[in-house]
Amino acid sequence: MYIGLISDTHGVFDDRIKAFLEPVDQIWHAGDFGGGMDLAAQIARFKPLVGVAGNCDNHDLRFEHPLHRVFECEGMKVLMTHVGGYPGRYDPRARQLIDTYRPDIFVCGHSHILKVVRDPKRSGMLVINPGAAGIQGFHVVRTALRFRIEDGNIHSMEVFELERD
Repeated sequence: MYIGLISDTHGVFDDRIKAFLEPVDQIWHAGDFGGGMDLAAQIARFKPLVGVAGNCDNHDLRFEHPLHRVFECEGMKVLMTHVGGYPGRYDPRARQLIDTYRPDIFVCGHSHILKVVRDPKRSGMLVINPGAAGIQGFHVVRTALRFRIEDGNIHSMEVFELERD
């Protein structure tokens, strides 16, 4: 499956991000949609959407997109939540979820900083934060990812970078 991964859109899902995500089969959104259900619906009309609510998302959005999700994708267990952290610096709630579900891939957002790293203390779990695709926040580069998951393997990861408007 070909996955597009974004986070921290904060109400912005423009044509440049769409063009990068055009070939993917599914979009994962790691929270802080902004724009409430309208933006989530816009993304879902574009591609099938799997998302979680972020700390800036309203309660209506949380009915459709919970605070965390655990799901399987092509033989890999995925845990997604907005506030996550990184190996050695996980948010306490995220650490509890990781210890409970023991995912192969942990997806989070919130920091607005793109980072992909393995956690050697958790069986090499892959931690992925796609950075921020929107224009709100301190980041100077907007980012998104796309990658393939097939037969229990993740590969062909590509980074999209765009100067913030």
